[in-house]
Amino acid sequence: MPERVTIMLENDIAKKLRLKQSKLIQTSTKNVSFSYVINETLRSALK
Repeated sequence: MPERVTIMLENDIAKKLRLKQSKLIQTSTKNVSFSYVINETLRSALK
């Protein structure tokens, strides 16, 4: 079960994540939540 966490994002990072989200939405046939984008970005960065 996912854990709910509150974080503060700096504006430049939030904009980059939103841009990534918009690109995923354009190329996908399903919904892409902001949480999904954050989780996938963290997963790939922490490998």
